[in-house]
Amino acid sequence: MLEGLYSAAAGMAAQQERLDAVANDLANVNTTGYKKERVGFRDLLYTQAGRGAGTQVFEGAGAAATNLGRTLEQGSLQNTGRMLDVAIQGQGFIRVSHNGQVALTRDGSLQLNAQGRLMTASGDFVQPAITVPAGTSPDDITIGKNGVVSVKGTQVGTIQLVTVPSPEGLTPIGDNLFQPGAASGNIRAANGTTLEQGFLEGSNVDMADAMVDMMNSQRSYQLASKAIQMQDEMAGIANGVKQ
Repeated sequence: MLEGLYSAAAGMAAQQERLDAVANDLANVNTTGYKKERVGFRDLLYTQAGRGAGTQVFEGAGAAATNLGRTLEQGSLQNTGRMLDVAIQGQGFIRVSHNGQVALTRDGSLQLNAQGRLMTASGDFVQPAITVPAGTSPDDITIGKNGVVSVKGTQVGTIQLVTVPSPEGLTPIGDNLFQPGAASGNIRAANGTTLEQGFLEGSNVDMADAMVDMMNSQRSYQLASKAIQMQDEMAGIANGVKQ
């Protein structure tokens, strides 16, 4: 009897994780360069419950949610006309320094600090460092498709586009940043990836698909809750019979 309660409770917990992921996607539907979360499900432990007609009988303990990384499909490009905005075309990231560690981002809404250093909207400096002369107007900055940054025709640096062998294994750390690790592999050059100046990449979250996923998860959560209620009622009946 208790196994049914445990399985239903595990199902509720799994659907809650899926709901949280979908809610996060919906909250970031307008976030530049945001990538949709992927959530899957896996079976929990099966245990032997007995034998029937010469066959072993196993009981499952329900399901659990598992994070499958991010969907890295290209988001739509939005023309901003701003010279420090760049959209990444293809599979790749801009490398930045975040709290002294290497991080990757697809958010190309770049800024200049008071010293003329190029940084992201969240204040993380582009790596390798790029500094323009003091007093430079953003309108005088040209960013080529290959990442070369020039001020009035004079090259001042290059935005290096990088990738990893398994982008799905990158760890999200907030502020639209990802951190490479053992699951993603080492950083390497992103061949064939280009930048588009004056554009930003939108989120790849599809609002309609996200709403369908949310309704699906809510319904599954309700069914698991109903299963717990039925198990509780059955236990009450069994206790009454025993008395």
